[in-house]
Amino acid sequence: MKIAKPGSHGLDATRLAHIDGLLKERYVDSGKLPNAQLLIAREGEIVHFSSQGAAREGGKPVDESSLYRIASMTKPITSIAFMMLVEQGLVAVDTPVHHILPEFKGLGVYNGGGAGVPFVTKATAEPMRMVDLLRHTSGLTYGFQNRSNVDAAYREGKIENWHGNLDLDGFIGALGKIPLEFSPGEGWNYSVSTDVLGAVVERVSGMKLDDFFRARIFAPLKMHDTFFEVPADKIDRLTDCYTFVAGKGRVMYDRGSESAWSRKPKLLSGGGGLVSTALDYHRFCRMCLNGGELDGARIVGRKTLELMTQNHLPGQSDLATMSQSLFSEAANAGTGFGLGFAVNIDVARSMIPGSVGEYYWGGMFSTAFFIDPVEKLHMIFMTQMSPSNVYPIRRELKTLIYSALT
Repeated sequence: MKIAKPGSHGLDATRLAHIDGLLKERYVDSGKLPNAQLLIAREGEIVHFSSQGAAREGGKPVDESSLYRIASMTKPITSIAFMMLVEQGLVAVDTPVHHILPEFKGLGVYNGGGAGVPFVTKATAEPMRMVDLLRHTSGLTYGFQNRSNVDAAYREGKIENWHGNLDLDGFIGALGKIPLEFSPGEGWNYSVSTDVLGAVVERVSGMKLDDFFRARIFAPLKMHDTFFEVPADKIDRLTDCYTFVAGKGRVMYDRGSESAWSRKPKLLSGGGGLVSTALDYHRFCRMCLNGGELDGARIVGRKTLELMTQNHLPGQSDLATMSQSLFSEAANAGTGFGLGFAVNIDVARSMIPGSVGEYYWGGMFSTAFFIDPVEKLHMIFMTQMSPSNVYPIRRELKTLIYSALT
């Protein structure tokens, strides 16, 4: 791995080194996080890469080969896959979802029932469209939100179980029998929308989602360490994964040596199923920052990425206004949502440094990335600790990285 001199790319090396010290003292040495890996790039070149902490309990340190469960950082990849099909003229951003997924035809909005009582529904004001899946305004939800009779039905049906009885088609069939929480376009709710989008990619392309990703995105971008199932010859590189339990702190969630990610899931989750490395995701970010192309491989067009990274929330609203979510990867004021990415639309309201037009997302195991086209800057942060909102590390990282710009 080649690391360029920060000073030649407008970054203060001393200030970047300070970030590593903060990560070590505040998070790794304290035991709050098992490890921390940070990649910062400017103008496509890596200017800072650091790793600290153990990859596995009592094992060797994390390094550039370490594999991480990137969870919802899968979502931008699925969104790009969908937009590739848009560019082929096979589907459109405003296509009604039931045109591709007939299981969703006639899907209504919750109007009573649940908890053993048959659901009562009312008609949607507008049909669910692909844009609603891309920007999380579909009316769908997540079972782990624990806030309504609708998400309780998701849990009861175990429809989000990757190693359960449902493949993507069965997943769509099950969702088609559960009401929406609200009429599409009337709210923002973090949800299985991108998993549904993965089913759309399968139906439109005629390819399984993992095959589409491999052939159309990962192989051209040389992302050879990104997959739904970790190959047997790479499983020794998969890090341990932890979760936070009140009163106990960090406890083991998924051991790398016997991980659920070592088995092919029945349900391919375009919303959260991928494993990757910082260097692989760096190539994805470079492609985005470079207008959809990297090293001669064109993934999407420049204008398509421009469309994806604008705010598509109704009325140019933001998440602070529209979010109905208890759990959200982006709860900031001044944050809009594009076609697969959160988008910074008001730096002052976010109350941390940034640029209008910067786009980003993160995963439930505290991984994160952002891409700033104005500064030609991007960051990837890797660790394995859920949930992602236990510590304010993403805001701290962003503040420190922007403070290093000269």
